[in-house]
Amino acid sequence: MKIISYNVNGIRAAITKGFLDWLQQANPDVICLQEIKANEDQIPREEITAAGYPYQYYFSATKKGYSGVAILSKVEPKNIVFGTGIEHMDFEGRNIRVDFDSVSVMSLYLPSGSNIERLEHKFMYMDDFRKYVDNLKKEIPNLIICGDYNICHEAIDIHDPVRNAKVSGFLPEERAWLDSFMNSGFIDTFRHLNKEPHNYSWWSYRANARNNNKGWRIDYCLASEPLKEKIQRAYILAEAKHSDHCPIVVEIS
Repeated sequence: MKIISYNVNGIRAAITKGFLDWLQQANPDVICLQEIKANEDQIPREEITAAGYPYQYYFSATKKGYSGVAILSKVEPKNIVFGTGIEHMDFEGRNIRVDFDSVSVMSLYLPSGSNIERLEHKFMYMDDFRKYVDNLKKEIPNLIICGDYNICHEAIDIHDPVRNAKVSGFLPEERAWLDSFMNSGFIDTFRHLNKEPHNYSWWSYRANARNNNKGWRIDYCLASEPLKEKIQRAYILAEAKHSDHCPIVVEIS
């Protein structure tokens, strides 16, 4: 199973930049999208079906043009779960999960901490999400949580760890939460197989950051421990440019 995670920064904008042609070439079994910024009736479902993804599940934010997650699949899942049941999370459209026979795949969009109020919300969300996942793992041991976590885990995951030490996304408290979350039974599939620096998944639109590879690795495919021996490949598709993020991939046997 080939799974891609991609913060598209607006699915309609990404489609105008060739996203659907790219999707056919990339050919994942499942793709998890974040920040779709659209309601379902604004999305060209028939075009996406024609690209090979008849099974489409969208969970949009209440606020129009904001946030939202989706999962597109070649194969029909046996179960779909929209949201988490935690009200302060779900109205922003940040979580959707599909269950197959042997694995469950989740698309997650953690908030950014753009100001003090949002940072407080982010920490509340992270704590509640951790509790939710701790319970979920008891029911679903084979779980892959793909998405934009809006956190760089370690210094190797950011182009300038010194000057960004007090910036949300690389705060010690955020990094400690992600470290604890991984240590609760998840594998960072990319780092599991790739130890090299300068691998990022997001670049600012400012200061020519992408061309200079001054990026952050804030997108992850985290696989639960029972899947460890089934992780075949994990890589970043930095050449895909439909967004300020790029797609990340994990292949599971």
